[in-house]
Amino acid sequence: MILALPLTEKKDDQAMPAPWALGMAVLGMLALGVLIGSVTGGYGENAGFPTVLLEAAAESAEETATPASSGPEPVAAEAAGGEPAPEPASASAVPAGAPSTEAPLLPAPKPEVPLVEEELPTGLPEVKHVFVVMLQQGGFEETFGKTAKSAYLGKELPAQGELLTNYFAVTKGVLANQIALLSGQGPTPETAAECPNYGDVSPGSESSEGQVEGNGCVYPAATKSLPGQLTEKDLKWKAYTQGIEDGAAAGLPTSCRHPALGTPDPSQAPTPEDGYLTRRNPFVYFHSIVDGPECAAADVGLPQLATDLELKPEKFPALAYVAPDEEQLEQVITEIKDSLAFKDGGLIAITSAQAPQEGEDPDESGCCIEPAFPNLPPAGPVAPPTGPVRESGGGGRVGLLLLSPFVEAGTTSETYFNHFSLLVTIEELFELERIGYGAEPALTGFDESIFNAAG
Repeated sequence: MILALPLTEKKDDQAMPAPWALGMAVLGMLALGVLIGSVTGGYGENAGFPTVLLEAAAESAEETATPASSGPEPVAAEAAGGEPAPEPASASAVPAGAPSTEAPLLPAPKPEVPLVEEELPTGLPEVKHVFVVMLQQGGFEETFGKTAKSAYLGKELPAQGELLTNYFAVTKGVLANQIALLSGQGPTPETAAECPNYGDVSPGSESSEGQVEGNGCVYPAATKSLPGQLTEKDLKWKAYTQGIEDGAAAGLPTSCRHPALGTPDPSQAPTPEDGYLTRRNPFVYFHSIVDGPECAAADVGLPQLATDLELKPEKFPALAYVAPDEEQLEQVITEIKDSLAFKDGGLIAITSAQAPQEGEDPDESGCCIEPAFPNLPPAGPVAPPTGPVRESGGGGRVGLLLLSPFVEAGTTSETYFNHFSLLVTIEELFELERIGYGAEPALTGFDESIFNAAG
């Protein structure tokens, strides 16, 4: 049976809304508010303000639901004998399960964490181009000291840079010292004798100290070297050796020039037609270099340096290894100092491979560490050193002159360093790992005491 319920109730001859209708209207408006709030609430919160539609709907319903009389009227369904109708909901009440109409609490903002910039090792400036200028043989006094043969090296250049007075070669032999600087490898009997025969280091096994064991000249492809480290990091290197271009007249290579493996070296002494000495080019004593295409492009003659110095700084190598005769030294240094590459974070390091090992006053002293070179015969008994210098087993005191915007002109340092120290410094400047004897814990590279320029 369908029960017809009146929508209005007659009272005092005026039509009034029935109480149950008012209740249903309130519930409907509340439901509509909940629906609208659920749709818009997320957008409101994301925009930074709370949802207010539901509260406005509730306030409107409260005003509508307030009756004109002082008390509630009975519902018509109850008078007709049906079940009593539910009492009208309060305008402030929220049906069970409906979301709260209060403004949601926004989460407190997280505190900002300051960014920490990575820094180079302590005391190291942002050097972008290192120029190692390697002379063959000269002790400190005859190169930079009071008895210097050249006023340019002895007076003029030291006034422009920083002179390291206690810088030592690490072993005997021009070639062996250059190989040590490039790889941290100690000498073999052949490299100490300037490698008259161009053969492999054999057996070529590696010791726990990272030293290649055996005798010979050309190191295995697996031997780590500074050029290889730079290549792995996508940095360029280049060697500029005096005289390598002289072979053109005889049909010899003008780059990456070396004897055939297993043959005597024909370039042990200069001639009027050919001034090239293989021992001045340590790069060709590593299989990792000579066996690849990089050697022909990166191991070139000295005249190529002037051409390359015209390049933009970003095109110039990170490491330039320069081996001039002393007659060309002033021209070479002037060209480097005038170049854009030097002005863009440049560092020039001028030294000799070793001090004289023969003659009236040979110098076999060494410093800093006492490596036990595994490929040389055991040394005889020697007096223990009383300080950082030992009397034998090294390559003598050669000195090192630094020219750079990062060093103060006209200064000196008496701190003890050697060729391994220069290797470590270059590795730290370009964030490379230490290799060979450069990994000795007692060995240090250059720090803020050397890079002493203000600012």
